[in-house]
Amino acid sequence: MSSGIINTTEPQNFISKKYLFLSIGLSIATMAGVIWYTYTPGVLDHLAPKRLPGLAIAVIVSFLRIWFSASKIRFLSEKQIGWLASFRVVLAWDFTSAVSPSTIGGAPMATYAMNKEGMKLGSATAIVLYGVLLDQIWFALAIPILLIAGIFYEVVPPEIGLVGEASMLLLYAGLLSYAGVLAYGVLINPAAIKKVVLFVFKLPFLRKYRDKIGEEAENLEEYAHQMRKKPASFLFKAFFLSTMSWICRIALATIVVLSLLPADEILSLLRSLSMNLAFLVVPTPGGSGGVEGLFVLFQGPLIERKSFIGLAVFLWRIISYYISIALGMMATTWYINRSVVESKIKD
Repeated sequence: MSSGIINTTEPQNFISKKYLFLSIGLSIATMAGVIWYTYTPGVLDHLAPKRLPGLAIAVIVSFLRIWFSASKIRFLSEKQIGWLASFRVVLAWDFTSAVSPSTIGGAPMATYAMNKEGMKLGSATAIVLYGVLLDQIWFALAIPILLIAGIFYEVVPPEIGLVGEASMLLLYAGLLSYAGVLAYGVLINPAAIKKVVLFVFKLPFLRKYRDKIGEEAENLEEYAHQMRKKPASFLFKAFFLSTMSWICRIALATIVVLSLLPADEILSLLRSLSMNLAFLVVPTPGGSGGVEGLFVLFQGPLIERKSFIGLAVFLWRIISYYISIALGMMATTWYINRSVVESKIKD
């Protein structure tokens, strides 16, 4: 399961050097290819100095995304986790997501990190599930917006063709279905989550964990019941923090584009939202290679000077991906070092 329910004293188990190098390699190769095909000599001479401060705004927005995500973690933990710990959890989560296949994600590392910050494993797992649920609710609300906006704007670029449009519709349907199932398990019938977990751990290679998992599944169900008793204001505030984090993520691509050239701001934002949903199903580690291609496909047609497309991709990935990689590596290293120290103390 991607919720990270198996406890371990080895955070490095969640990280693969192979996937790390593959993620960075695919990203660099794709960006290099885009720059190669779009670059023209003297392109930097056409940069408008008055627009360049927008890149500083993009960096600020990127850090705001991290702040809102950390605020959500701290709020859902009911302040059992401090600010610094919340930032460590989010950065480690981002880093692991960036270097893991999308089917795995960073949830196991986030669960482990919260456990090491003092949360019970079952509660940490439930917080991750609840956080994912808030994201899914946001997706479920965003999809109708995209469908309605599609009547007035070319939200899905015509360049992707009929197959691409059908794929986006299937993606929307899948996200709505997943949101419904998750909402049912977390908000309506928490016992169903426990049953699914215990069923999964009947598998031969997971059976040895079943006794421990039974106890943690009880904690998970208990936390889910506690969440159901919270007032609506609790859910709304948590949803607000989740929404603001996603708005920052979506606005980033548009801010980078506008830092280089004028563009249709509304269409760029709508396409950024659509492509961020598409990122969720890119199978490569961190979506590398695929997300750069989707940026070119969705945002490229809005960039009048085609020689700026490669520059836009490069700047966007530096701000949205490589900064997270660097900060996340520091946070994850902190957990690894702490694990090593704890192991030596036990010995």
